[in-house]
Amino acid sequence: MTTGKVPLETINLDETTTVKFEIWDTAGQERYKSLAPMYYRNANCAVVVYDITQASSLDKAKSWVKELQRQADPNIVIALAGNKSDLSARRAIDSEEAQTYASEAGLLFFETSAKTAFNVNELFTSIARQMPLEQLAANSRGRSSGSKQKGVDLTNPTPASNCSC
Repeated sequence: MTTGKVPLETINLDETTTVKFEIWDTAGQERYKSLAPMYYRNANCAVVVYDITQASSLDKAKSWVKELQRQADPNIVIALAGNKSDLSARRAIDSEEAQTYASEAGLLFFETSAKTAFNVNELFTSIARQMPLEQLAANSRGRSSGSKQKGVDLTNPTPASNCSC
């Protein structure tokens, strides 16, 4: 898998607040580790994904979380996502272990399935609710005069309103 931009995810929090996530995927591969700061430098949020069927993947995820906590904006919202919940019969990482780690590290936590879309919308909604929307909305309105909708449009990212998740 290569690194790259994937489609936007749009979350409507309420009638007046829409958050559009611009998502960049590094696939967690070590060869992209040196490029990672380019993705998260001005990010408002990040999703660190591990595979619940591979014991070593949580350790790799912890390494990425540590990197984000050390290098990214101190206000970044970080979510830990245990993917492949549709393969729970092959589970190698207990949900409780990952939840405990996430709580101790101050992370949002979800188990998801990219295959079935289980909890994916809930993950992004939870992230959106944790983001400083008032500050981001002000930045978004400043770029598009006349806009009456409160929200974040990340299709034209600026350093203050870029979300690489």
